[in-house]
Amino acid sequence: MLKGFFNVPMPLNEPVKSYAPGSPERKELQKALAAARSNQIDIPMYIGSEEVRTGNTHPMSPPHDHKHILGHFHEGDSSHVEQAINAALGAKEAWENLAWEQRAAIFLKAADLLAGPYRAKINAATMLGQSKNAMQAEIDAACEFIDFLRFNVKYMCEIYAQQPPVSGNGVWNRLEQRPLEGFVFALTPFNFTAIAGNLPASAAMMGNTVVWKPAYTQIYSASVLMEVFKEAGVPDGVINLIYVDGPTAGDIIFKHRDFAGIHFTGSTGVFQHIWKTIGANINNYKSYPRIVGETGGKDFVLAHKSANAKAVAVGLVRGAFEYQGQKCSAASRAYIPSNIWEDVKKYMIEDLDSMKMGGTEDFTNFINAVIDEKSFDKIAKYIEDAKKAPGVEIIAGGSFDKSKGYFIKPTVILTQDPMYTTMCEEIFGPVLTIYVYHEEHFETVLELVDQTSPYALTGAIFSQDRYAIELATTKLRNAAGNFYINDKPTGAVVGQQPFGGARASGTNDKAGSMINLLRWVSPRTIKETFVSPEDYRYPFLGND
Repeated sequence: MLKGFFNVPMPLNEPVKSYAPGSPERKELQKALAAARSNQIDIPMYIGSEEVRTGNTHPMSPPHDHKHILGHFHEGDSSHVEQAINAALGAKEAWENLAWEQRAAIFLKAADLLAGPYRAKINAATMLGQSKNAMQAEIDAACEFIDFLRFNVKYMCEIYAQQPPVSGNGVWNRLEQRPLEGFVFALTPFNFTAIAGNLPASAAMMGNTVVWKPAYTQIYSASVLMEVFKEAGVPDGVINLIYVDGPTAGDIIFKHRDFAGIHFTGSTGVFQHIWKTIGANINNYKSYPRIVGETGGKDFVLAHKSANAKAVAVGLVRGAFEYQGQKCSAASRAYIPSNIWEDVKKYMIEDLDSMKMGGTEDFTNFINAVIDEKSFDKIAKYIEDAKKAPGVEIIAGGSFDKSKGYFIKPTVILTQDPMYTTMCEEIFGPVLTIYVYHEEHFETVLELVDQTSPYALTGAIFSQDRYAIELATTKLRNAAGNFYINDKPTGAVVGQQPFGGARASGTNDKAGSMINLLRWVSPRTIKETFVSPEDYRYPFLGND
């Protein structure tokens, strides 16, 4: 066995490629897109050393071209959940006893594979399977996941290096960070390939074995991530990828004695149901499970009367409509002062009128499709209801069409009621609702922003007045786990802005930081006394 303390490579954020016309990365990506579209693939589950094909297959299609078939995946049942748990438990001893630097090397290799030979493939899969344009795919599937892997290795190293600062005379105090006792369940969303990869990988990196269930609408790119994990050297059984419906998985996993934790990103309702289920089964478990979740948001942009109108407009357009508003952090409610509203409105409409909408293969399209028909129908209903509501006006967009793909034009709603439905409820689509307030009522609006939504994920303040910035930062301290000053409320970068929110938005365990990795270990304190006492008597027992 190697002896020594090892320094890992210092992580740097992966540079974002431009995909400008004529660039080599654009040509490579276009080639990968063409290859993926021309070849229907068959995607198995990965359980232990097996590729499991059940014959119960489901088609996968681009949301922007839903009649085209990219391939099929094999859906499992309860027996496959049991099989995955057994595979994870069977792989656990060897994996947790592997030296930490060997685990580090595996995930550093995965990062380099994504940065190099798999970059075009993972981006193309994300563009086709989740309808992200080239830039949105690049910053997600490539750069963010590469950053997660490299920075998490550094955080892991720092966690293991943390030791008690003092050992008394004749004593040596040590701290060991053990993997959790049991298996971890990773339940991942459709909207970020990086999150789908990081949720199982971060727990595995710390010595845990994982059962991973992705959203069905993300399986196309999840299969590429699994390909990367296997090529990087993740041993069989460490990360087990299954495709089963949520209730089927939950009914077995949350009753299992060896369930040790869940790493979750998804809806608040689902997360709260999971928490209740775990609570109801708490007597069954060997230990108290770790519950780590990032859920929804009703993310805000608040402008002060001193704000730059053009900057506000760009922040709203990018924050609300990049990736069709399907980011947990997307701006969906805005509070604009009356003195700059007309300018903000003009700049927004100019930008929206210039945007093209269509498939991701055409790189001139800024807007693409929403994820599926269920989401399309839900968003469309909010828009139709707004058209009929008193005191509500649609000032941009408002149209939608699902004949070829699930396309919804970026929609801006202006409301006279700050508590109108679309100011309060999470929509998860390209809909932004704006309330215009009297420019002198800034402090009142701060209270409104804080109290309108149960969520507290992201928010932004635009202002050129430092007193106003300080006031907003103080008053809204619990309204957003990621707070932005003079910027859109999206685009958190690993290692720079650890991401997560509180209230109904989750446990705020900050993906992209050491905080998250600490949830996947259980510390053990070791005290060694070199010369043990041989007499029970203390000095105070002596006679005067």
